[in-house]
Amino acid sequence: MQDATGAASIHGDEWESMGEAPHEGGARTRRLPRGQLLGATLYELPPGAVGPAYHFHHGGEELLIVLRGRPVLRASERERQLEEGEADHFRRRPEGTHKCGNPTDQPVRYVMVGTYSSPEAVEYPDAGQVSVMAFTASQSGAPLWGISPLRE
Repeated sequence: MQDATGAASIHGDEWESMGEAPHEGGARTRRLPRGQLLGATLYELPPGAVGPAYHFHHGGEELLIVLRGRPVLRASERERQLEEGEADHFRRRPEGTHKCGNPTDQPVRYVMVGTYSSPEAVEYPDAGQVSVMAFTASQSGAPLWGISPLRE
């Protein structure tokens, strides 16, 4: 939710998505103000939510900032519980593979800040899939986005 100046609050409970799609893993989300090269999304994971899929980017980097609760971060095949106020950076390529879940009985809230790259490819190692997208229109004028199985 933005005020009249375009500023947004990380404290509100207005959500663009309630996390009902399988790839969202129960994560409620709201996009925060963004520019051409930088964006941020507010996430809230209810107790027991698994969070968005384990993934890494080929083009963009991401920064996670924990606002509330103690999410479990799976990054490059290791898991650890994060504390409120903790931040972590995820590089491009497989070294930056990550996901957050909430095994606790309290809600978790965090912000994910990322750089935009277009075109972009995102790999999902657990699912054996890759999504490819661009922030420019395709030749038909429709958004360019697709997900496919990885080829061996």
